[in-house]
Amino acid sequence: MYYKDGGSAPHAEGVQHFFKEEIQSRGWYTAELRKFAVRFRRSIVRERGMEFLVQVADELFSGRVLEEKVMAVLLLEKQTKNFADTEFQLFASWLDRVSSWADHDALVHDLLAPMVAADPARCRQVFLWAKSPIRWRRRAACVALIRGAREQQFFPQIVRLSNQLLQNEEEDMVLKGLGWLLRETAKADPKRTVPYLMKIRKNAPRLVLRTACETLPAATRKQVLKERSA
Repeated sequence: MYYKDGGSAPHAEGVQHFFKEEIQSRGWYTAELRKFAVRFRRSIVRERGMEFLVQVADELFSGRVLEEKVMAVLLLEKQTKNFADTEFQLFASWLDRVSSWADHDALVHDLLAPMVAADPARCRQVFLWAKSPIRWRRRAACVALIRGAREQQFFPQIVRLSNQLLQNEEEDMVLKGLGWLLRETAKADPKRTVPYLMKIRKNAPRLVLRTACETLPAATRKQVLKERSA
């Protein structure tokens, strides 16, 4: 396969260190894989068109090797303006093929999140994921709102999602995703987010609060975390 020649065996062995799950890797560095993906995308689109590119990406994300799935996303990143609800549902179905946080976050942050930001009606899907028994879908509910949060979109939806997940969520991967979402929300819209963090600080897991406060001024961060320290 084309992706085998660019990998590094030592790097492939080192990749496993970042994952709890067993990962199959060819040892590609992301920057090199992205350069290859850009060239490959141009060639495919020129010769076969965008529809065929999506088919290639769909096949790649069915693979078991980390770089295959990342390559699928890299082929399509920054192309989401060319896609509609049919492609959105296709990409959402890839959540069932996720094997680690790396391919999950590439898929959700770089494909699904921009499409949610472009069409707020897709937020409905987010709340369905939040109710899923599958942790990757619940994490996806958080990560899918990050692009919109950076543009000061979806504050009511983010509060609703946070309240829903904070009721009984115990999975670290989901809580980290929620913390990431709240951090980006606080960075973009601190005036509304800080009062919300103050409201939930007594009951929210420390992992969520500490992540959410990372970009806030030290005094504000100390205030939010005060009750937790006590």
